[in-house]
Amino acid sequence: MKVTTSPRSGGMRGVLTTALICAALSAAAQDYAAYYSDATGKKGATLKTALSYIINPHTQRSYKDLWTDFRKTDARPDGKVWDMYSAITNYTFGTDQAGNYSKEGDVYNREHSFPKSWFNDGYPMYTDLYHLYPTDGYVNGRRSNYPFGEVANPTYKSAQNFCLLGPNSTPGYSGTVFEPADEYKGDFARTYFYMITSYEAQIESWNCDMLDGKKYPGFSKWALDLLLRWSELDPVSQKETDRIEAVYEIQGNRNPFIDYPGLEQYIWGKFQNEAFSPDAYLTPEQISSIFEAPTDEEAAPEVYDLSGRRVNAPEKGGIYIVGGRKVIR
Repeated sequence: MKVTTSPRSGGMRGVLTTALICAALSAAAQDYAAYYSDATGKKGATLKTALSYIINPHTQRSYKDLWTDFRKTDARPDGKVWDMYSAITNYTFGTDQAGNYSKEGDVYNREHSFPKSWFNDGYPMYTDLYHLYPTDGYVNGRRSNYPFGEVANPTYKSAQNFCLLGPNSTPGYSGTVFEPADEYKGDFARTYFYMITSYEAQIESWNCDMLDGKKYPGFSKWALDLLLRWSELDPVSQKETDRIEAVYEIQGNRNPFIDYPGLEQYIWGKFQNEAFSPDAYLTPEQISSIFEAPTDEEAAPEVYDLSGRRVNAPEKGGIYIVGGRKVIR
């Protein structure tokens, strides 16, 4: 099963005008620039480390607290439990909580989407809401602690083929994996980016086939390629932006990969040599459009150096003004 989600709505591959650049800047880049200020000018592995210091530590929850927390972080618009593992559940908070199950649709429980056995049941990872979700107990049990991946020949399918279990079908890994629904693949990718970043100081002792045993990159190549693709094809949703605010109120920290869509490309991807600027953040699409100079000079966005001189092909290592905002290269 391959990702079929449409490319990011409004993704800009052509030339951006100054007005479009201003309009497309992440709201989070304006609202949380101070929170992320210590990451200014960082790139690649250094950016990952800077973000780790910003988002960790946080207010630690108890395992029991999660039942109440989920009511704030994972309620659907109709007030029911927002389950990312099943297409058929309609759970009521509290009433359908935990207990015994024999089939999909019986109860919901607390899922460590980044399995707890990978980090040896350690705290504060054990109760970090950024990777804990309420999910169907039966499907959660079938997932077990298998890595995420993509499955062509499933040995198990949840109702309506929403989630699959079976041998991984993408290059680099052939073990058993769990494939979530297309509409949540980006959610889980950004969850994993958060975990590897927040707990950079601990991950060398963690054990999982998705990890490489190092602080950077942190992921095995096959897993990183998969997660980068998932994040690009399933962009940040309203569900995620609403959830981060709820978690922020509870834990006091944020997930930068939701606040800054495409940030993972600055750490692991094609823009890891570009400097991060929280108060003037540009998505990878915007970076491509601005700094890959168009052939039509009249259509080029207005980019200026600090002396006020317009430049057509900005060089790395400089600071530029685009649409009245400072952009660090």
